[in-house]
Amino acid sequence: MDTAVIIVAAGRGSRMGGEVPKQWQSLRGKPVLAHTLAAFAGFPVVLVIHPDDRARADTLAAGVTLVEGGATRDASVLAGLQALAGTGVTRVLIHDGARPLVSSRLVERLIAALDTHDGAAPALPVTDALWRGDAGLVTGTQDRSGLYRAQTPQAFRFDAILAAHLAHPGGAADDVEVARAAGLDVLIVEGEESNIKLTYPGDFARAEASLRGDAMDVRLGNGYDVHAFCDGDHVWLCGVKVPHRRGLLGHSDADVGMHALTDAIYGALALGDIGRHFPPSDPQWKGAASHIFLAHAIGLADAQGYRLANCDVTLVCEQPKIGPHAAAMQTALARIMAVEVGRVSVKATTSERLGFTGREEGIAAIATATLVRG
Repeated sequence: MDTAVIIVAAGRGSRMGGEVPKQWQSLRGKPVLAHTLAAFAGFPVVLVIHPDDRARADTLAAGVTLVEGGATRDASVLAGLQALAGTGVTRVLIHDGARPLVSSRLVERLIAALDTHDGAAPALPVTDALWRGDAGLVTGTQDRSGLYRAQTPQAFRFDAILAAHLAHPGGAADDVEVARAAGLDVLIVEGEESNIKLTYPGDFARAEASLRGDAMDVRLGNGYDVHAFCDGDHVWLCGVKVPHRRGLLGHSDADVGMHALTDAIYGALALGDIGRHFPPSDPQWKGAASHIFLAHAIGLADAQGYRLANCDVTLVCEQPKIGPHAAAMQTALARIMAVEVGRVSVKATTSERLGFTGREEGIAAIATATLVRG
């Protein structure tokens, strides 16, 4: 591959505090550097470390070239560049190890920019008012026009940035400063607000929140139920009492639609079906209203941190006609589950006079529920 990555992780990060440098502190159960390395999976990586961190790096960075850094950031970058010299690399991304949330989209934009420029770096325009201050007091303001907040990774044509670092006297804030001192043109690429650098303790909370969003857990469950017709003058369907010349036979109120939906939620949680939680052999559930079952299922989802993204119930029958009651059914189910009506779908179909539903011997229902956590 002609593009390689240098991750600079030799600093001590004194502003963060803690017993170990920030790049080795835990973020969602893994070192910060583990997240940073994962963002560049598939690229050849040179990880520039402090000599004291060699043992940690050996454990973490399998398949990564380890290089010991220098006393300053630019010295560490130069060590990484020299490790890549002669390997055939033509483009390099230089990244701070304490920025674990860089996206693949940003990386792709930076690499593409090197087709037309010596370098490219992500940045965000400064939008807040800027002050000058002294001794805790505001002493003036600063025009923010044309000012940007710099980020990494910063991308360069390899030979050009290596030569620029070799010629630089040292003390640069970042690699763009080194590149510009050598006369290289550097394109500003739109950065990302989520691409934060962990500098202070509060930054970890922001990174945790962002990673929780990235690690969204989506569960899908299906449910199916059938009830036969019996004597009666109404049926309960999705929480609505629908007049009909017959009733539905069941241990509870035989709400076939609600039973299918309840089983779909249990299924998404891998918690069995209604029979496991409300055994038909238990007389206390004889004639019970099915909203008890649905409320129980959605309550279990809530207890595990899941919310209902949407659900879809299809009733299969020739009679009664569902259309006139579908909106009321949506409303009833949404109320029981405490969600917006727009997350609940109820519809019906026939079986074209085929099978037991076609012969009007009963009603079937199919339901799907999507649960989301994170």
